[in-house]
Order: sequence, then structure tokens, then C-alpha cells
Amino acid sequence: MNYVSAATLAFDVIEQGRSLGTGLLESVHQVLVRGTDADTDQAGRIRTTQVAIGSSTGALEDARFVPMPPGIALDVAVQDLTQWMNRPSVSRDPIVAAAMAHYQFETLHPFNDGNGRIGRLLVVLQLMADDLITEPLLIVSPWFEARRTQYQDHLAEVSSSGAWDPWIQFFAEGVAASAVDIAERVDRMLAVQAAYVQILQVAGARGVIRDIADTLISDQVITIAMMSERFGKTPQAVAPAMQKLVDLGILSGPYGTYGRQYIADDVFLAVTAPPGRVPARDDPLQHDTGADPSRM
Repeated sequence: MNYVSAATLAFDVIEQGRSLGTGLLESVHQVLVRGTDADTDQAGRIRTTQVAIGSSTGALEDARFVPMPPGIALDVAVQDLTQWMNRPSVSRDPIVAAAMAHYQFETLHPFNDGNGRIGRLLVVLQLMADDLITEPLLIVSPWFEARRTQYQDHLAEVSSSGAWDPWIQFFAEGVAASAVDIAERVDRMLAVQAAYVQILQVAGARGVIRDIADTLISDQVITIAMMSERFGKTPQAVAPAMQKLVDLGILSGPYGTYGRQYIADDVFLAVTAPPGRVPARDDPLQHDTGADPSRM
């Protein structure tokens, strides 16, 4: 939830036409670590202590990589990076630029914690700032996390030998695969939404039933109380509508200890299915996925 809040903050800044800067990075970090073990006096600040990456003991001599020490040089390097990222995109390829910026951010390792998550978020922010994408739908973390060893090896090779080409090719492959994955998910979600509309038309459903169905593209797990508050209806008015959606196969449930939660299984599956296993746009609806209440 912290990551969602931090990403939303950053996306809002970019969508308002404001530039990336050290202040934004620090704000994102502060939100990201809120309430965690990393929520210390270093939260929301460029680190003031030395860190070691890949050390089982925490000692510098055992580390796979030791980033720049804290101090003025690190502060200036982070500022230089954000200024370079804000340069007009006409003079550079946005994917190559994003790959280079991501490497530099992870090499600087400017925070005590959360650098990987912020660095991957920066990829999307930079592509938005460079007008390559207009909506923050791209998610690159799963692809890179699934190839963590290769990812770290490529970054290390750039640092040790200046091997930029293999890193940029690897990075571009990850962005492309992530974009295809997101496109497949969005296509499936839109197809499911269209199927819901057809089901409701055939059933002659209208009013709050249609209103609830329209929300499922963004909220796949809902409750009667949630829908009651959203549409200003009494729970007594919403409950039959929810049951009708269950009867039509659009929702399943109720689940949970108190039987309050309902799931739009087809949209939920489109969002959560592992890469490569997202149902195709024209696949039939699940209707009954046997959703496990224990996952709630």
C-alpha cells in the first residue's frame, strides 16, 4: 500500500507537467518506508551513512558492490542525475536513456532502503516525462524480479567494464515484455467489461446493478458497504443487486470470515495472473473460478 501511495504521488507530479527532482525522490522514499523498519531519521533523505550491497555480514569487504559514500558528492550526483533525466527527449532514445538513468540511480543507491522499488518506478516516470507513454500502466518489476541474477550481473558489468550494450539490450527486452504483458491484461479487462455489459443487457438489469458492474474494472474485490457508500444507497438496496450479479456469474462470493467480500473473478484474474498466463481477449468468462476464500 505504501508503494501504491508513493507511485500515485509521483505519477501526479509528472502528469501535472512538473519535473523529476531530488525533492520528489525524497518524498517518494518517505511515503514508501512509512511504518516499516526503514522509517527512521533517514526516511525521505539522501542517505548519510555508507551502505554495502550483497554483503551477508554487512561488512564492506564482503560486499558485491559498495556505492558512493554519503556526503556532498552523493547529493550532487543525485541532483545531476535528475537534471539529466529532465533534459528534452528529442536528443536521445527514451529507452536507452531510461536504461542509463536506471543504472546510475541503482549505482548511486541514494537511500538506505527501497532503492530497487524507487529505481523501477523511475523507469515509468522517465518514460512518461519523455512522452513515450501517457498513462502509468507499465509495470517492469515482475520481469526484472524474475531475472534478478541476470539483472544484477548486467549492472555489475557496466560498473566493472563499461559493458553498456548488453545491459541496454537486456533492459529493452524487459520493457518490451512488460509492455506486451500489460497490453494483454488491459485487452482482457476491456473484453470482460464488454461481456459484462452484454450479460446485463440480456438480463434487463439496470440501475444500481449496472453501476456496480461498471466499477469492477477498477475494484475487483468489493463489499456491500463499499458499494452502498459509493452510490449513496442503503445496504438493503445494494444487497439484492450484488446477489443478482452473483447469479449472472459476474461476481462470486460472498467470502471472508463474515461473508462480506465479493470478487469479479474474470477481472481479478486478468490483473493477477502470472505473466504469460493471462486469458486471451476472446477467451470465455470464468463464471465460476472456485475462488478460495482464504486468499482474502
